[in-house]
Amino acid sequence: MAEQRIDITHDSPASPDRLWAVLTDVSTWPRWAAFDAAELERPGAPERDGVGAVRLLRRGRKITRERVVVFDPASRHFAYELLEGVPVRDYRADVTLEPIPGGGTTIRWRSRFRGRLPGQGPMVRFVLRRFIDDLVKRLAAQGM
Repeated sequence: MAEQRIDITHDSPASPDRLWAVLTDVSTWPRWAAFDAAELERPGAPERDGVGAVRLLRRGRKITRERVVVFDPASRHFAYELLEGVPVRDYRADVTLEPIPGGGTTIRWRSRFRGRLPGQGPMVRFVLRRFIDDLVKRLAAQGM
């Protein structure tokens, strides 16, 4: 099955440091993202929210689990792999926060995955693209 890709970019007036703090601290997600609850199932090392952390996100009765695979505060690069909760295989998302000259941040959220069933990928990409676009807009609004 063909790999599907999503690439979404939005600018924010908030600083990269502010957005990094919000993005990487899963306990903040219910306040700004489209999730009812979010928690660490297992902390990362050496940073609590860093590489190896398993995050549990709940929206209604739907639970998503993801594992942090990149946590680089210096370059503001954060990446995770989905463990369960979305009907896809090999899902990985990379989020980067780039400073804008004069202030603000460009948020770039890139995802790639494969559908579990033949022909499923494009439909899931359509749904995930809308969800991730909303998520990035909500992140961009933090610190305003």
